[in-house]
Amino acid sequence: MTGLADFPITRRWPPVHPDAIQLYSLATPNGIKVSTMLEETGLAYDAHLVSFATNDQFTPEFLSLNPNNKIPAIIDPNGPGGKPLALFETGAILIYLAEKTGRFLPEANRWEVIQWLMWQMGGLGPMLGQLGFFHAFAGKEIEDPRPKERYRAEAERLLKVLDGALEGRDWIAGEYSIADMAIGPWLNTLTGFYKAGDITGWADRKNLGPYLERFLARPAVQRGLKIPSNG
Repeated sequence: MTGLADFPITRRWPPVHPDAIQLYSLATPNGIKVSTMLEETGLAYDAHLVSFATNDQFTPEFLSLNPNNKIPAIIDPNGPGGKPLALFETGAILIYLAEKTGRFLPEANRWEVIQWLMWQMGGLGPMLGQLGFFHAFAGKEIEDPRPKERYRAEAERLLKVLDGALEGRDWIAGEYSIADMAIGPWLNTLTGFYKAGDITGWADRKNLGPYLERFLARPAVQRGLKIPSNG
């Protein structure tokens, strides 16, 4: 690919600013990770709404960028070597943007940040997402209590791990990083949208509430929570 016009997705979601990063997303926990990072770094970007209500994620144009049909995904028209770079998977996008800008992935504790980023991607996010399905969505109709309990118990365990790691720290790797941008949106969804804090021992974890408050207090996070706009 030599330019944005070579990407089929740009025919469905035309760039507003062709020199800016193109973000294809929705304001879900995974989408908010990347919109927050873009807001934190100040990188120029166009935000394109990929609506689940109309199954945009299954259209040929979106699948041409992310065959896994999940948001978010990006195209950076000024990628490595000055060539466009298409990327999906939030962990990969966060690391890429951190390296592009030299921010939020400090060299001194690079691998500590990455380990917590991987922990979120492989554990916290998937488990809270499954718990949300059984607690707040169609899974509530399943009478067998075992599926929900499996995810509830694992969510509670992971929150305990996080609470312990935050003891004496404001941020998970010592200073604010892409790991916090990955973790924060999921905690906010657990306690807010899913309303599942009470069944996962949230009140018993003294460090989690203040951690989430610090995260949500950041102006870039407040902006990222609303991107892309539904309006």
